[in-house]
Amino acid sequence: MTESATNDNNIQSAMIPTHVAVIMDGNGRWAQTRALPRHAGHRSGVRSVREIVETAAKRGVSYLTLFAFSSENWKRPAEEVSRLMSLFLEALQREVDDLHRNNVRLTFIGAREELQAGLIRKISTAEKKTRNNTGLNLIVAVAYGGRWDIVTAAKNLATKVLNQELSVADIDDTKLAGELALAGVPDPDLLIRTGGEQRVSNFLLWNLAYAELWFCDSLWPEFGERQFDEALSFYASRQRRYGQSGNQFGVA
Repeated sequence: MTESATNDNNIQSAMIPTHVAVIMDGNGRWAQTRALPRHAGHRSGVRSVREIVETAAKRGVSYLTLFAFSSENWKRPAEEVSRLMSLFLEALQREVDDLHRNNVRLTFIGAREELQAGLIRKISTAEKKTRNNTGLNLIVAVAYGGRWDIVTAAKNLATKVLNQELSVADIDDTKLAGELALAGVPDPDLLIRTGGEQRVSNFLLWNLAYAELWFCDSLWPEFGERQFDEALSFYASRQRRYGQSGNQFGVA
């Protein structure tokens, strides 16, 4: 991983990923190394979200999916979860108008029925306000888990079979993908994970099948335009074969 930053003039538009997914890891550790409460790290991480959304839009990324709160995060201490929910509400109230002015379309995926009623209303309002925007598609995963996503899709297909809307023989990967949270959205080309961990942590398990994976040690509040451009440079260096051999691409 190079330490030199690139800019939007150095990466040809054809080499920019259509869809970038991000696991924003390290907020709590960032705060702890500064003797701050964990929620201070989450609050600082919001600034990184703003910078990465702006950078992705400038670079020509079409879809940006951020893993904000996983199904497993409900197991965290109640106070931390409560502060996170409050921060989501606050960020929505503060950022949605700006996102709308910048032509960003905001959508949320996950088990939103598990969220607080006030947050559900804000999410719905934000989606309705920005749904006709034609710029960057910003997708926020909240109360989301990859296994939950696949199980929900399987249940939807089973219901269709029971209702005689679909036969078992017709079920294939396309049918299942059409029931997932990201139905209709291109699969991520690039996954970025901050914080030094090298795993996908139950994020978009189906959709990441052919994604390039880029891990960095920067904690999320430290992650910015320079690191994002490093990830784009890494992606541009990759040969995407989708199961084919190098010979089919003219590579030995």
